[in-house]
Amino acid sequence: MEATQRSQPSHNIALLPPPTFLGHLIPFIELAKKLVSHHNCTITLIILDDGSSMKPQKSLLQGLPTTINTVFLPPASTDDLPENARIELLVSVRLTRSFPAVRDTLTSLKQSGTPAAALVVDLFAIDAIDIAKQFEIPAYLFHVIATNELSLSMLLPKLDESCTSEYRDMAEPITLPGSIVLTPEDLPDSLKQRNSEVHKWALDWCNKFLEADGVMVNSFLELETEAFKDLEQRRPDVPPVYPVGPLIRTGTEAESNRGSECVKWLNDQPPKSVLFVSFGSGGTLSVEQFNELALGLEMSGYRFLWVVRSPQENVADAYLNSQSIVKDPLDFLPDGFLERTEGRGLVVASWAPQIQVLSHKSTGGFVTHCGWNSILESAVFGVPTIAWPLCFEHRMNAVFLTDGLKGAIRVKENENGVVGREQISELVKRLMEGEEGDQIRNRMSDLKIAAGNALSQEGSSTKALDHVVQQWINWK
Repeated sequence: MEATQRSQPSHNIALLPPPTFLGHLIPFIELAKKLVSHHNCTITLIILDDGSSMKPQKSLLQGLPTTINTVFLPPASTDDLPENARIELLVSVRLTRSFPAVRDTLTSLKQSGTPAAALVVDLFAIDAIDIAKQFEIPAYLFHVIATNELSLSMLLPKLDESCTSEYRDMAEPITLPGSIVLTPEDLPDSLKQRNSEVHKWALDWCNKFLEADGVMVNSFLELETEAFKDLEQRRPDVPPVYPVGPLIRTGTEAESNRGSECVKWLNDQPPKSVLFVSFGSGGTLSVEQFNELALGLEMSGYRFLWVVRSPQENVADAYLNSQSIVKDPLDFLPDGFLERTEGRGLVVASWAPQIQVLSHKSTGGFVTHCGWNSILESAVFGVPTIAWPLCFEHRMNAVFLTDGLKGAIRVKENENGVVGREQISELVKRLMEGEEGDQIRNRMSDLKIAAGNALSQEGSSTKALDHVVQQWINWK
């Protein structure tokens, strides 16, 4: 199959991710790599300069194959937006205001004899579907988060019409495919205030994605079976949906070298004895919560590898401003914590090689913020989890991970929104040593096998991506 695909002429595929969110950029890069290596495509990766240093983004883009070309667009101003505008709205507006430059890029490709055969966009650039139609090429959405969110998007417009107040006042919860029950508190942050601009953006998105020629999802059939069934049954009212994942970060040699301290430490630990604690590429905690987590890990008595970031009170803002935080996160640890946990705990600042850690034989559990990439990675490597959602759609993911997949134990915040040290210690023990933890571990082991099967030569995700590429090639 691969030899046949490589004999075909190369097709140039344009990808438009949002650079601000590493959790969105990484799957786009991995999709680009797969299209190059398995389908003989060339890639034009269109990156908007978001006005930051973009150091982590540029690090990700270094060392890509020469068949992946990166085009940087100039920053788009959002100075006219309110200072308290939510990050989802900021990112979407920046991308939308860069569309003239996107058109110029596609025009330049066409004039140079390497026209884009398709345009693949992120949900934050969903309106770029119109640009693809102007160039008479297929417009595909690459949905890098849970398929269940697509199912929710099918319900949201009618839900909005029927709701006379806020969603939090609804008498009944929302039920998604697979009997996943969402309380109002578990809805994505963008839906928390119905009169907000970000809620209006979410509603517009729900309608706009229906205009795509197809949707690829970074998931696999066995992970979200009921959600895929639901969307298939809604055809032709929705575009075809293709599971092409799990596409997870493969890492680089430079990252391996940078993360060598973590790996060396893990090499000296017993099998499945270490709890990995990480809240994603931008997740952080309040000062009080940071302290409670430290003391809870200490109280549990278990080995841990903890990626720490300087505390911030506004968790969502940390994703936008993480590079501007210069304080040493180790300074926020409780007095004497490092000395008391020496030998059984490793604390690293800001970053760890997550793929290497989760795939290591010594890792036995994972405290995750429930970002979709982290959920996929825990499934790929069969690691049981403690679900600790922070913001965005993380709470919705946590419901799916705990109630739908039976792959996690979820933390519960107290009336002040804090998870106490006693609960943290208890959950660690339940996951690492109890019968409940064994059941979760077995479930995640099954998903590890299913993920491998999906990506095999005859697997469901491999066949789905094959089909998508053929759709692009045969587009008229």
